[in-house]
This record gives sequence, C-alpha cells and structure tokens, in this order.
Amino acid sequence: MERSEALEIVKAHLTEHRYIHTIGVMETAIELAKENNISTKKAEIAAIFHDYAKFRPKSEMKKIIMDQKMDPRLLHFNSELWHAPVGAYLVEKEVGIKDRDILNAIKYHTSGYEKMTLLDKIIYLADYIEPGRHFPGVEEVREMSSVDFDKALIMAVKNTIGFLLRKNQPVFPDTFVFYNSLLLMEK
Repeated sequence: MERSEALEIVKAHLTEHRYIHTIGVMETAIELAKENNISTKKAEIAAIFHDYAKFRPKSEMKKIIMDQKMDPRLLHFNSELWHAPVGAYLVEKEVGIKDRDILNAIKYHTSGYEKMTLLDKIIYLADYIEPGRHFPGVEEVREMSSVDFDKALIMAVKNTIGFLLRKNQPVFPDTFVFYNSLLLMEK
C-alpha cells in the first residue's frame, strides 16, 4: 500500500489534530527505522495506522475485545489502551493489511510487552517522541533516541509508568513486564 492511499484511509478516522500527530509518528518511525536498519515501509505503514481505532466508540471497542477473545485484562484498565489491539484487528479486517509485523506494532504501541520486536519498539517510541508531543521529559527522550535507542525506550516506558502512578491510575501488567525486559536486556 502506498503512503498516500494509507493516509487517505486513516484520515477519515481521525481528528485533524490526531492526523497531524500521525504524520509526526510516521516521519519519526521512518527515521528510527533507517537508524536501526529495518524496513522503513513497514514502519511507515504501522505508524500511519497506529491510531486507526482511536476514536471508535468505547462500546464498539469493548465488544470487539470480548467477541475476538482479546486479552480480557484490557477491560479492567484505562480504555486508552483499547484502541491499539482493536486497531490492529480493524486494520486487518477493514483495510486488509495482513502483515503480522505491522499488525503487532499497532497492537502493542500503547502497552508494550515482553518480546517486542524492533519494529514494535520503533512504533512505541515514535508515538512517544514525535515532534508534536510536548510534555515533561519528552525532549530528553527525543535527544536520547538519536544517541541510544534502547536507553530512550527505557526512559519513555519509565516516564509513562511514572505518569500513571502519579495520577493513581493502574498500570497494565504487560507494561511493567516490558520495562523489566528492557532493563534486563541492557544488563
């Protein structure tokens, strides 16, 4: 699928603000893919579709999670997590993308998981550091990403967990496992 076609498809499902974010994630993912010697095309497509289901009604996402027998733990955590696995499912069913690498990168871009591939990690980090993001700590992670990808990823996950803890929100267990796996891999 060509970039222009993918962007046209996804634009219909996003607000203007989220579409601009998506462009930033796409550009960032392509750069990270180049720096890490992996397919820029897969990174581009995964980035374009990463928020495909972001604005679907919660009731629709909940029904898909239950009907498709997705991880039932998702329903006990913030619904902000839902658009990633639901998005991967809908991208396959509605758009026809079958590439497991791309679909998994979409599926895990909010929670992470223990055995993330390099593409998965690139989409996770690109979503966090794209140029339109402005929040405490993002600039440090952005700068680190061009020096040490793995350290930048650890910083991003740590910041995300810290943000949730400060807001007294539960942290999805896979996110903790992802963080621990990154630290253990580094040692």
